[in-house]
Amino acid sequence: MEIKLEKTGNTLKVLLGQEVDHHVATQVKEQIGNQIQCGKTKHIIFDFSHTTFMDSSGIGMIMGRYQEVNRLGGKIYVTGIGKEINRILELSGLYKIVTNLDKA
Repeated sequence: MEIKLEKTGNTLKVLLGQEVDHHVATQVKEQIGNQIQCGKTKHIIFDFSHTTFMDSSGIGMIMGRYQEVNRLGGKIYVTGIGKEINRILELSGLYKIVTNLDKA
């Protein structure tokens, strides 16, 4: 599955594939960066519905996008979190800076 972007107003939803590794994280950074530079993106939702693996590159990807949207007054949200990804988000402390829409 490719990375898919869905734009609604000033919110960008990023549908991720089965694995989020260095290669995918780099692609996502570029694609989101382009959307932010256009000035039309304030909030980002990362959809992990199809994701079963994420390494430290994925953590860095989320943290970097958080810093970008935080400067704009935006927020980062996650959804579709399975057991594996939930554990990574908990252990990394990312739940301190992102909101899990599945539990909101």
